[in-house]
Amino acid sequence: MAKHTRWSLPSARSQKIGTTITLQKSPDGAVIKRTVLPGGLRVISEHVPAMRSVSVGMWVNVGSRDEETSVAGSAHFLEHLLFKGTTSKTALEISSAIDRVGGEMNAFTGKEYTCFYSRVLDQDLDVAIETLSDMLVHSTIDKKDFEAERQVILEEIAMRDDDFADIAHEGLVQALFGKQDLGRPILGTRSTITKSKRDVVWNFYKHHYKPSQIVVAAAGGVDHMELVKLVKKGFSPLLKGSSLPAKARSAKFQGKVQHQFNIAKRTSEQAHLVLGYPALARGDNRRYQLGMLNTILGGGMSSRLFQEIREVRGLAYTTYAFAQSFSDTGYLGIYAGFQPQKAHEVLNVIDEVTTALAVAGPSDEELIRAKGQMKGSLVLGQEDSSSRMNRIAKAELATGELPSVDELLRRIDSVSVPQVQAIARDIFGSKQAISLVGPYSSVREFTGSKGGLR
Repeated sequence: MAKHTRWSLPSARSQKIGTTITLQKSPDGAVIKRTVLPGGLRVISEHVPAMRSVSVGMWVNVGSRDEETSVAGSAHFLEHLLFKGTTSKTALEISSAIDRVGGEMNAFTGKEYTCFYSRVLDQDLDVAIETLSDMLVHSTIDKKDFEAERQVILEEIAMRDDDFADIAHEGLVQALFGKQDLGRPILGTRSTITKSKRDVVWNFYKHHYKPSQIVVAAAGGVDHMELVKLVKKGFSPLLKGSSLPAKARSAKFQGKVQHQFNIAKRTSEQAHLVLGYPALARGDNRRYQLGMLNTILGGGMSSRLFQEIREVRGLAYTTYAFAQSFSDTGYLGIYAGFQPQKAHEVLNVIDEVTTALAVAGPSDEELIRAKGQMKGSLVLGQEDSSSRMNRIAKAELATGELPSVDELLRRIDSVSVPQVQAIARDIFGSKQAISLVGPYSSVREFTGSKGGLR
């Protein structure tokens, strides 16, 4: 077995195919185990005593950044299509199987992975596994369904384009990453979806939906060996050969902010601003400091942005901060929605708030509140089987690290005021990107004499 630190996961690539190992035991009786099946498919579970629900997710190590530019939107298109029918079930039969047992089922596509998930009673785990595995293994992607779903996705794009806040967020990603793979919209564009061909998406499916790229994760009232038995049955046509689990993603992102401004002119009563700074990759050791900074900056009603922009000056109804991390990069974002004539003033307030955090750091009281928010969110998430499932799946597929809850609480508590100030100085000292949606034709219309910009 490969060497690993206390909280890093032993590599699945070094685990013998067909074996099961225990990854973690918790004081509350929860046990996390992993099995590697032929073909490199990984099964990871967290058994939680007395929990009657089970959340199961089938995670595929492919997202929108794995597409070619000309077929942008294929990963998301495929996510839709796998619900449309298999060799043995119609779309109605797929949804009815979960509805019949009172469960939930859905899916999402991200930049780096796709997940199909369900939450059911513990006694109905077999229904969830059979339904989801059938979708991943036996989908037909019929031409008629392909054309129908093309229209559905075009409607989804139209709905996004009618939501000016969504346009602003998408604009920030494009400003930060430009034409690089992370800059492409997950939904694709009207052009790429209109031109998309069934055989192209089919080939994308066959190329990426391989056992070595798949992690099946479950948490709650689940018996690991029963889960493995059900997964073996559901994926039996694919479980062949000695392929190893997929390697971790290699760094792709090159450079910093690609474009400082991305303006989408729209006639509206409210302007939408999303401002972003390059930040940390997913595995960066400073991520706890970043989480603290994000909370203090715009993580709640007591945050600096909310207090200064909404409570003190009444400039916006909604304002918040958020952090996004990928395997090789990340960004810290700030959102505000306001009357168009207030843009310059809002930018200046954001500049004042971020500069103050970089120069003086947060107060002791702010740090205490932020730690309380982060710890409360973490512990409350342990009450939910879906949160637990997401945690172990991302540890296996993305981070390679699985700290215990107590260790996470310790790491949060260990963050100091100087550490938050240091990361604020690093992040807010870099070039920023700005995405704005509103009745503006030029940069000068909303920046005035370049206030609030670097």
